Amino acid sequence: MTSQSILSSPQLIEPEDLILPLRNDDLLIQVTAPNVFSQAHIEGAVLLEPAQLCCGIPPAVGKLPDLPLLQQAMARIGYHPNRRVIAYDDEGGGWAGKLLWVMDVIGHHNWAYLNGGLHAWAAAGRALSAGEFLAPTLSSQTQLEFNSHAVAEINDVLAAIDEPNHVILDVRSREEYLGGRSGSARAGHIPGAVNLDWELLKDPSRHWRLRNSLREDFASLGIDQTTQVITHCQTHHRSGLSYLVGRLLGVDIRAYHGSWAEWGNDPSLPIE
Repeated sequence: MTSQSILSSPQLIEPEDLILPLRNDDLLIQVTAPNVFSQAHIEGAVLLEPAQLCCGIPPAVGKLPDLPLLQQAMARIGYHPNRRVIAYDDEGGGWAGKLLWVMDVIGHHNWAYLNGGLHAWAAAGRALSAGEFLAPTLSSQTQLEFNSHAVAEINDVLAAIDEPNHVILDVRSREEYLGGRSGSARAGHIPGAVNLDWELLKDPSRHWRLRNSLREDFASLGIDQTTQVITHCQTHHRSGLSYLVGRLLGVDIRAYHGSWAEWGNDPSLPIE
């Protein structure tokens, strides 16, 4: 396969290829702050705030929210399991990727990512709308359930450390990985973890679309379709993007949603 192969995934939509007005069975979700949405959004999009994808409970503030809270958030935007979810954000895929991870967690696999999000959309000359988000008058009453396949917990990470076909992918900055900086009580990284800064997954010269070299970049870390991957960052925000990339590449990948916020604050866990 060529370095372009990631771009052939049906779950990756280029801004030029998204047809407006949206089909009725498409749910286009912008994952940004409300003020960003009010300034710029794609016609027909609904708003989901990043905080709605996180539990917000220290130290691991980025873990899954309680199911009733997530259900309330999804109902407000008109979520239904029969709709295709298309996600985008204003930062090249971190929050959009986290939303799509949540989709996998609730067993909703009919999703796509709008490559490059708002920046690539605007650069392609596509129209942007302004105005506050008004929730649909008819909200969804779909009952959600959590499926643990996409989720890694502490015990899963501990078990993966010494497994030869498992890779722990840390997408924090190199400085964080090496222990020069930390958002937790302890600095360093999970033993055996490999590092790829999440910023290197995005191409600023192409308006924050995914890099064309991602299959090769992952392969250089020992990641391909024969490996099992657990990815994390500090709060499972940046690793939303690495999870998304893994899924687009057909990699068996899970996200450790406690991330370094949990691991680095637990003195009983090993670090390097």
